[in-house]
Amino acid sequence: MYKLYHLEGSCSLATLSIMLELGITDIELTPKAQVENFSRINPVGAVPVLFDGTSHWREGAALIIMLLEKHQSPMLPPTGEARHLAIQNIMFANATMHPAYSRLFFLDGACSHPDIKQQLMNKAADAINHLWTVVDQQLGDQDYLGGDSASAADFMLRVYSAWGAFFPVDIIIPDNARRMLDNISLRPAFQQALAMQQALQQ
Repeated sequence: MYKLYHLEGSCSLATLSIMLELGITDIELTPKAQVENFSRINPVGAVPVLFDGTSHWREGAALIIMLLEKHQSPMLPPTGEARHLAIQNIMFANATMHPAYSRLFFLDGACSHPDIKQQLMNKAADAINHLWTVVDQQLGDQDYLGGDSASAADFMLRVYSAWGAFFPVDIIIPDNARRMLDNISLRPAFQQALAMQQALQQ
């Protein structure tokens, strides 16, 4: 059994979705808020954290790569250019798109002047829009970044894409990228992950 420490709407939703996509069903989903002194598990205080029965593992991209390798998923080819591209896409999602959205959360909490905050948020949104243009161009007429099959990065980007709705900015996601996100939204694994997340709130 895996234990996944989770926060609603966070990037841990991507880890959960990918686990379900891999066919992993023996998952104990544990809300971070219900864990006393969570910093003992992760000194950084962030989710996801995954307990595999022996060790606690953290950092979302590292967890995803570990799971894809362990379960021999075609989402992470064993060798060659396809493997490099899969890892590149995961790292783009984790290290480029995720921080771009994180700036909005930071500005919302750090800036108290409404006009200055809005100007800065608009600049942050411009940077996010540029990244979605990059995703759109990479997709071309493909359904997913992995080609005909969903990739781990697609799930990650689907989760991040929802964060813009929390802020008074215009996030523009072009057609190819929107199609990919819609495809991920309809996948049974993503739907199941949302249902599991919702069940925790009841």
